[in-house]
Amino acid sequence: MHTFLLILTAVLLLTIFLMLQRLFRGPTIFDRMNGLGVITADTILLIVIYGFLDGQPGMYVDLALAYAMMGCLGSVILAKYLGGRKL
Repeated sequence: MHTFLLILTAVLLLTIFLMLQRLFRGPTIFDRMNGLGVITADTILLIVIYGFLDGQPGMYVDLALAYAMMGCLGSVILAKYLGGRKL
């Protein structure tokens, strides 16, 4: 199980690296927003995986939930800003 989690961590880090390229080189704002969403989701998964590797998943799941709430709120604010509407 430990080996599987380490392999999964490596795959998630590779995905984050590829999405960083999409975030910085994306031809449209929609590509950049998609890259940011994938990076946020993968970071949440990395936090939870680290919790299982550390042996304290409860503490890290709480941190991942807080990060998910902030990421969702940030995406909504960014979408409203890019849409040209005031909050």
